[in-house]
Amino acid sequence: MRQVVPAGADGHAHAMSFRVADAEAAPAVLPASPPDEASESAGLAAPAAERPTCETIGRHALWRGDCLEVLPALPAESVDVIVTSPPYNIGLAYRRYDDRREEAEYLDWMVAVAGALRRVLRPDGSFFLNISGSNSRPWLPFELIVRLRPLFALQNHITWIKSIATGVDSVGHYKPLGGARFLNHNHEHIFHLTLNGDVQLDRLAVGVPFKDKSNIARRKHARDLRCRGNTWFIPYATVRTRAQKYHHPGTFPIDLPRWCIRLHGRPGAAVLDPFAGAGTTLVAAELEGASGTGIELDPDYVAAARERLRESLAAPGTAG
Repeated sequence: MRQVVPAGADGHAHAMSFRVADAEAAPAVLPASPPDEASESAGLAAPAAERPTCETIGRHALWRGDCLEVLPALPAESVDVIVTSPPYNIGLAYRRYDDRREEAEYLDWMVAVAGALRRVLRPDGSFFLNISGSNSRPWLPFELIVRLRPLFALQNHITWIKSIATGVDSVGHYKPLGGARFLNHNHEHIFHLTLNGDVQLDRLAVGVPFKDKSNIARRKHARDLRCRGNTWFIPYATVRTRAQKYHHPGTFPIDLPRWCIRLHGRPGAAVLDPFAGAGTTLVAAELEGASGTGIELDPDYVAAARERLRESLAAPGTAG
């Protein structure tokens, strides 16, 4: 392992800018500093004994710490693509995070995180925010996205479909609900946020072939691909144990971050996930030829991310 020291703001356009020094095996540790007002008011500052640490794995950086402490150490305007799925505040059983905050507190916290992310996002960058509500808190995703209007433009609203029924057939997985009040929750939101709403995308990088091949010549398409649109069917793989989900309650399928990275369309992109969890976005970055930076508070999930990323490096082309 090599020590990683945050560099200045003049990093390369498509890589997180770090000066890497061959030092002792211990991960780099951020110096102690007073928490900012947003972190302090939300009670988010890490204990002094648990300052953020960083390690490099291949071309990727894996941080253990609170994203509100780590993000200020990253260079401004250094990230091409942010793909993340923060805690939804719906009571999931995380190891080191309380997912049942008061709504106002949760929204204030997420706005503080979004402000820190805006600073590191390049002017032509994309921020893909995956979030969902619940039957008890159905307005939460929309309350959040309205709160983010002063910081970002909502360029695209993608619906991630986890399970779908057509006719008498159904495909995909969802968590079934009991009772007779609510329908099963089969989709989530992916809000595509940019600074000004004018980022050019590679829509055909996640395109689908035409059903009617005559459309290719008739509509003067250069190849047999059309835009997938803003409904993405990405089912979960079948799992039978929590270990297959790395003991994390809120993982997403690896194709979700892969499609986001492809859609943004920048070769060798610098990718960031401030809620890295078990490292799915980092593995996706590796598979897409990008450089990833992941930030995660829980050391057990950091260990899972480390193992998955190393496995991906050892077996190129696998899905981790």
